[in-house]
Amino acid sequence: MSSAPTPPTVREIADGYAFTGPALDLGAVLLDGVAHPDAQVRVPLGVLNRHGLVAGATGTGKTKTLQLIAEQLSAQGVPVFLADIKGDVSGIAAPGAPSGRTTARAAEVGQEWTPQGCPVEFYALGGQGAGIPIRATVTSFGPLLLAKVLDLNETQESSLSLVFHYADTKGLELYDLKDLTAVIAFLASPEGKEELRTIGGLSAATAGVILRALTVLENEGAGAFFGEPEFDTAELLRTTPEGKGVVSVLELPAVQDRPRLFSTFLMWLLADLYQELPEVGDLDQPKLVFFFDEAHLLFRGASKAFLEAITQTVRLIRSKAVGIFFVTQTPRDVPADVLAQLGNRVQHALRAFTPDDAKALKATVSTFPRSSYDLGAVLTSLGTGEAVVTVLSEKGAPTPVAATRLRAPQSLMGPIEAGALRAVVDASPLTARYRDAIDRESAYEKLAARAARPQSAPVDEAPRRRAEPKEPTGAGGLLGSLLSNPTVKNFARSAGKQLGQEISRSLFGTSKRRR
Repeated sequence: MSSAPTPPTVREIADGYAFTGPALDLGAVLLDGVAHPDAQVRVPLGVLNRHGLVAGATGTGKTKTLQLIAEQLSAQGVPVFLADIKGDVSGIAAPGAPSGRTTARAAEVGQEWTPQGCPVEFYALGGQGAGIPIRATVTSFGPLLLAKVLDLNETQESSLSLVFHYADTKGLELYDLKDLTAVIAFLASPEGKEELRTIGGLSAATAGVILRALTVLENEGAGAFFGEPEFDTAELLRTTPEGKGVVSVLELPAVQDRPRLFSTFLMWLLADLYQELPEVGDLDQPKLVFFFDEAHLLFRGASKAFLEAITQTVRLIRSKAVGIFFVTQTPRDVPADVLAQLGNRVQHALRAFTPDDAKALKATVSTFPRSSYDLGAVLTSLGTGEAVVTVLSEKGAPTPVAATRLRAPQSLMGPIEAGALRAVVDASPLTARYRDAIDRESAYEKLAARAARPQSAPVDEAPRRRAEPKEPTGAGGLLGSLLSNPTVKNFARSAGKQLGQEISRSLFGTSKRRR
């Protein structure tokens, strides 16, 4: 019995995805609820540095789409970075479990499904979790990203940049939060204000706001994310001896209650990659594909300077062969200037239960090229594991819009057991390199040492104390002790004589890595 002929509309769509070079297989064209396995939807490997968007309502299959793309990239030698917010991506390290559902899906979309896992490294922010700890120094993180974490306004962000500038020029290393706190405390003192006189000022009120925000951040346990050994983002570019790309999975369930921190930390990883990688232009395949989950958290409440830096990073990192996929619920979560640079789109189902939902649906439809589909109807009727797709062809032109029944991942669709994850981490050569935190001499220790050092010449402190205003009441902890110590107050005179080297900073104010 011969199969039914392929409808002309389906054949026309399939022709738009008939690429000659290496490509990832996404699934089969879907028309009127029927999948056509002879009409495959694919994305060329060489255009994945043109970035992309995976969007859709909760429960529509976005995570499985990431898994499907990631395992194919790994198989073709491309390293991948994934953020695992809910703890259900770890299964990519293990072969999938055969089932009737999987077999049926494979038959529907023309997939030869075989269970297969990927080479994986598991990471955790600051060691809060079972993965290899990822840390960054405060200096490397930079003022713009830190201001985002601390939820500072533009004036406070500017003041924080001034603090970093001062620390850079005076050789005061900012490795962890106590280093930054010590420098801010000094600069809030009368002598510190004099040091800043020629380049700006740090008001007591602004210093207090930043210090309180730092205290809250530390009390939430985020202090563990800042320090040494700092993670080298080149680790994300590794391949196995067999030529497979390593999938780096950042386990984030332990920090779900600090979404601003983890979204900003992901941006630090991208900023560091941008700064360290050479310009290579368009290659046959990307050096890394980076999936940025819960992308709306990055853009929500962001300052104008921060958004401009994101936009420029996304635009320029393409020439360094890094592709970024933003993962979120609706395209409206991503600023228009960033959305315009995302050439590959996988849009899962949207809901239209409220007027706001209907507005979001209409806005999403308007971002797609014209097609024969009634996209408003299609996007609200897609099932789990189905999506509307359009990508860039090998020539850089948009492909036809294709409703697609997606393939099933060949790795385990769910988390692996805790013991198996721990075994992967223990076996990694990176564990010994990054596991234990270290605390070198830096700004905090230098300020403390100067405070304890005897004066080189007698100083009549009585007139100085009479002339100075009263110390602020209630200033406890490090701030109070520093401001009440006359030796620390004299630090400005000696620090002014110290030759420091200003740190070169990138778009986000992140520092160039010390090699």
